[in-house]
Amino acid sequence: MIKTVTALFREDFYLSTCEASVTGILENGGIELDQTCFYATSGGQPGDTGFLERDDGSRIAIAGTRHGATKDVIIHVPAGGQPSPAIGEKLVLHIDWPRRYRLMRMHTACHLLSVVCPFPITGAAVGEDESRVDFDMSETIDKDQVTAALMKLVDENHPVYVQWITDEELAANPGIVKSKNVRPPMGLGRVSLVCIGKDSAVDSQPCGGTHVSETQEVGAIHIAKVEKKGKENRRFRIRFGSPEDRAAV
Repeated sequence: MIKTVTALFREDFYLSTCEASVTGILENGGIELDQTCFYATSGGQPGDTGFLERDDGSRIAIAGTRHGATKDVIIHVPAGGQPSPAIGEKLVLHIDWPRRYRLMRMHTACHLLSVVCPFPITGAAVGEDESRVDFDMSETIDKDQVTAALMKLVDENHPVYVQWITDEELAANPGIVKSKNVRPPMGLGRVSLVCIGKDSAVDSQPCGGTHVSETQEVGAIHIAKVEKKGKENRRFRIRFGSPEDRAAV
């Protein structure tokens, strides 16, 4: 029997800890819980790491989080040599918050890049220090101009929030999907739209990742490189910091 989980991160991106009960242990050691604040790898964003705290204060280190057979199954993958909890055991979950927050800032930056470069997205990967977004485009573009446009959106401090639509509403409006190769997180009955700006004035697109609540939180970012990956494909690499000061912030 597949055990579904309440994914608390979908409602609160800033929730870094919660309580949960163990509902299953897989043969490979993966841990299933009745609810979780750990984001599972999806849409180019890595899953959370952190630890599960037991009643006696000992910890089970979590090296990654992924989905099971469906999106409503989330598996917490322990690091090597960790003890296994018992079914029904109550735990306190703690995500690696500094890491998650950097990923939230980066993921939001990727959305801003898709506003500055309004071309179909062919691929993306969110990282702690560098992210990449691939666009279906052949135009020559100046990375410094893109950086300036990105920082303008950051400094304007637009609100970032989520609205929910049904799977049917998304199917009836396929034009809101920017990605050519990755489909939005459907199958749960509803889809999250990440909106930027009052009344979605800046952007609105389906996305199941985690994001900051206002663009100013992204901080200083810049386009480090634009790579040609084919006749009509350009890869943009986003990094924290300014072009002059490339140290991560």
